[in-house]
Amino acid sequence: MSLPVVSRLFRSALRTQLVPVANVSAKPAEHSVTAGEQAIAMTVLFAAILGPSSWILAHLEDYKKKQ
Repeated sequence: MSLPVVSRLFRSALRTQLVPVANVSAKPAEHSVTAGEQAIAMTVLFAAILGPSSWILAHLEDYKKKQ
């Protein structure tokens, strides 16, 4: 395959969108998210991401030991 064929293939792949990624709309949101809901969501997100990694870092020496 020559370079122009590959570049045309990539261009056509970028132009076609098989599955819509997100519904983007210019209208305002139907439901406004309160500060309490945002705080709960951020707490859950941080716990889900930082919880397992902090557990591993706290028990790193245990994992290094051979049993």
